[in-house]
Amino acid sequence: MEVQALERKAEMNRELKERLKVLKKERNAIILAHYYQRDEIQEVADFRGDSFLLAQKAAETDAEVIVFCGVHFMGESAKILAPNKKVIIPDERAGCPMADMVNVEGLRKLKEQHPNAKVVTYINSSAEIKAETDICCTSANAVKVIQSLDAEEIIWVPDKNLGHYVQQHTDKKMIIWEGYCNTHDMLTIKDVVEIRAKYPDAEFVVHPECRPEVVEMGDFVGSTTAILEYCKKSDRKQFIVGTEDGTGYQLRVDSPDKTFHFATKFLVCPNMKVNNLKKLVKALETMKPEIYVPPAVADRARLSLERMLQVK
Repeated sequence: MEVQALERKAEMNRELKERLKVLKKERNAIILAHYYQRDEIQEVADFRGDSFLLAQKAAETDAEVIVFCGVHFMGESAKILAPNKKVIIPDERAGCPMADMVNVEGLRKLKEQHPNAKVVTYINSSAEIKAETDICCTSANAVKVIQSLDAEEIIWVPDKNLGHYVQQHTDKKMIIWEGYCNTHDMLTIKDVVEIRAKYPDAEFVVHPECRPEVVEMGDFVGSTTAILEYCKKSDRKQFIVGTEDGTGYQLRVDSPDKTFHFATKFLVCPNMKVNNLKKLVKALETMKPEIYVPPAVADRARLSLERMLQVK
């Protein structure tokens, strides 16, 4: 019975992929997929990447339609950078709890308290927060972004764990918002100790969105893309991975001869995983749900994203 179910699913996925090819051509659409998406989504994407790479692709594409397979704020970023494109997402319920942890009223109050500070906002945030921001950043370029600013005081939102990591690499004073990624924050010292005992020859690679005490245990610390590159180039054959389990797809593609153990089974973002192949096809059929950002908000938010893209 289980074999038959798997065969039916495989056949359905084949049909969905064929339908997707037709729809992409008809709509002149491009599919962008974050590394945390399901394997079936990453397989059909035109580009896989982290928030930074996908923001670049959204800004550069000649396609008329962008299908953003990620969470809502990523679709917003694509719309802000490509205002003349139609941007759709497979499921409008794909939100981000961390992005929801910061609000405009609170950020404005903090800006009033620190009038000489520059606001650096992690790209994992809403369009409204980006509109209150001097410059955005990703986990890949956060340190470079902060160093590029002519300010000694930085208001950092919304991820306190990434903020703590960045603080170790700058002399600037950072006022850090108390947000965090629910998924990365689940990883504990106990988890790492236990899995290291199980795989003593494996290197531990970890994302700076994890808790500071967990990040300190890493043999390598970096953004999703940095982790992928490190594992790809490393001579080591076994890794313990401290980031969302969707990265396993690209890790296996890049290094089929290597073994990857995720540090805990809970490194799964339910919001990223709400998207699937069936919803992706339906989104292109109906051209919904469509991302909308009010023009006044988009114009201000665009400045913070464009400044980020200019940092080399």
